[in-house]
This record gives sequence, C-alpha cells and structure tokens, in this order.
Amino acid sequence: MTAGLMLVLMSITSAQIIGNNVIGSIEVTPRIEIAEIPSEFSAFRQVGCDKYVNVFGVHIFASQTTSEDKLSHAAGVLAQYLDNDEDGVPDNTLVLSQLVSRNVFIIMPGTEAEMERMEMEPVEEAGYRFGQGLYGEETKPDFLVDGKINAPDGHYYDGALEEILHPITQHGYANAYPEVFGEVRGSTLAKCMDAARGGYFERVPKGGPKSGYPAEAWYHYTDETCDYDCMVTEYIYWALTSILGTQDFPGRHEALEVEWELNTKERVRTGDPKVYELLTDPQYKFPTKAPDGNYSPSAFPVTVVPIIAIED
Repeated sequence: MTAGLMLVLMSITSAQIIGNNVIGSIEVTPRIEIAEIPSEFSAFRQVGCDKYVNVFGVHIFASQTTSEDKLSHAAGVLAQYLDNDEDGVPDNTLVLSQLVSRNVFIIMPGTEAEMERMEMEPVEEAGYRFGQGLYGEETKPDFLVDGKINAPDGHYYDGALEEILHPITQHGYANAYPEVFGEVRGSTLAKCMDAARGGYFERVPKGGPKSGYPAEAWYHYTDETCDYDCMVTEYIYWALTSILGTQDFPGRHEALEVEWELNTKERVRTGDPKVYELLTDPQYKFPTKAPDGNYSPSAFPVTVVPIIAIED
C-alpha cells in the first residue's frame, strides 16, 4: 500500500447484527457527482474533509487540499473497477453488497503528512470502520490516458490504481468468497501467495537470498508492519494490475523486482499460472481492462444492492 495506511477502525455499532442475513437494500446508479459532504457524514467534516462522491454506494471523502480533478479521477477509477464494461450496472453485486454493507470509504487528504495529522476518532465513533487512505499527491490522472501509459521512469505510478483496489479485494472479494479470496491461510488465493513467497510465512522471513525469502520466491514483500492478511491484499494487487497491464512499462520491472517479479500479463500467466487462472475466471468478474478514471457509462439504470448483517 503506497499510502502506507489501511484504515480499519474497530468500533462496534448498533448496525452490526450477527449473521449474514439480508437486512435491507439500497438503490445505486452509475452517476458520479462531486458534492458537499451530506449531513449524515458530518464526522468526516470534523476531520477536515469538504468534498464527497458516492460511487455505487461506496463513499469517497476528500479534504480541501485535494483538487476536484484528482477526486473525480479516483471516483472514475473506483467506478471502472466495479463496472468494468461501463454498462452502468456493477459487475459483481455480491462483492458490492459486502462493500456497501460495511460502509466502505476512501479518504483523500492532499498529502501523507496531512493524513498523519488527521484525528480519526470522530469517524471511528460514528461507526465507519472500513476505510482506505489515498493521498492527492499520489493520485496521477495523467498516468494512463487513452490506453497509453505515460511514465517518466519506472517509479511513476497512479496510486489510485492500488489504493482503491485494496478495499475492493479486502472487504469485497474476501468476504463474498471467503474460501477462495479470504485473507487467511488455506484460502485458494492464500495458497497461491504461499507458493509465490516460497512457503508459508506469518511474518517476513529472514535469511533467504531474496530479501529473506527463498530463492524460488517471486513475491517478496518486506514491510514488517504488514501481517499475513495484509500480504494477501498486496499480492492480489500486484497480480491483478500486472494482468491488466498497468505495471508493464519501461523501467518498471527493475523498480519492482525487489518486491514483485511478474510485472506483465505474460509473466503472471507463465510464472504464476494458478493466480492467473483465478483472477481471469469469468465467474468472479474481475476487471479485464485497466481503469483510467474516465468512466463513461452507456446507460444509467438503477441497481438494487442487498444490505447484509455484518459480524466483523
């Protein structure tokens, strides 16, 4: 996570009802509009946000130091991850239901330093527990334009492509398909990751030739603050974005190889065939086209999304 922060605020609210039963529904449309923060989200005003976008029931809040063009870009990336064919209908309602039932949100301060200064207690106390930080400074609308990557070097990347994907997989796919995408040892995805790391490691290993990992590893993430489930979140990000082609540009392989070696679709297909098969399996409806933030739905239908009771 380049933002260095995945917010999981763990307060307990009355909205948490034991069980996985449908307890209601909301209607969502593909319309994206930047607005003032609605009164029901006043806690986000208290922490310094002043702009809001609702994307299929998923919330994005931005501070004064984040420009509207970067907020609009982030909203477009989120919309394209959820509605990749841009027909106005979310591709995987099971996943979206998990996101909206958890009130998943993205918060966009202008900089990392601003994020560190934010006192998030009002948000936590209001019951918003599942959030993701994305900084305006790492959001780069010019990275992918008309299908062409514009990067001056291998380190240049649009942080929105990473940070917005994290909650979709962590809170959406992992809960919609726990045996397949659960961020726990033994899920199908976790087994793929264990192979990619050269074995099962609860924490970053020591002593191996690849940043502590065994020689056969092709995924060797070294952030010691990232536990096993976090490692799964990072792994699916690397694999999916490599399949989508956003890691495939001059200098990128060299920039990433300390952490991830399979930066192209072909490298994932041949080097990690099991995760390639998993992430391209049409039943799960992962995106097949890289988001560029220019979301243009062909229609504006209303989709009813079930709200389910959440235990965690």
